[in-house]
Amino acid sequence: MKSTFEVSDKLFELYHRVHRLINESMTEEGVSLARSKFLFFLSKLGPCRSTDIALALNFAPRTVTEAIDGLERDKLVVRKPDPEDRRAKIVSITEVGRVVLEAAEHPRKQLIEEIFSALDDEQLDQMHDIVSRLVVRTDEIRRRKQEGAGNGASR
Repeated sequence: MKSTFEVSDKLFELYHRVHRLINESMTEEGVSLARSKFLFFLSKLGPCRSTDIALALNFAPRTVTEAIDGLERDKLVVRKPDPEDRRAKIVSITEVGRVVLEAAEHPRKQLIEEIFSALDDEQLDQMHDIVSRLVVRTDEIRRRKQEGAGNGASR
């Protein structure tokens, strides 16, 4: 029987390999996996402030600003003044950004299908159930830690 550490190491190895492979394929199409997260967010939710993006994607505001700078330089997004707050800007995906995102999504989806084709339907269902249980447990642990930190408790 494998130890929890061996299984965990394999999960991390899989994640990193898949991430690298998908990023390489998407970059060949014009946008990295990291940059596509911003474009995908903007395409789904529409124009918003960079602070909204930072909060939603759990990134530091400075990281978002730098990413938006690059995306704007490449004409994938545009910034316009916020009509409600003259100090803020509203970020929107451009048509060029939509085209690039769509082109990059195709190889990502294709690779995911190819990778997971190693599993049959029953194995996919089992994997989904297992990963879902681990997600729930992770959220429980995070919540418990936050509650402990909020109460001034230390471990």
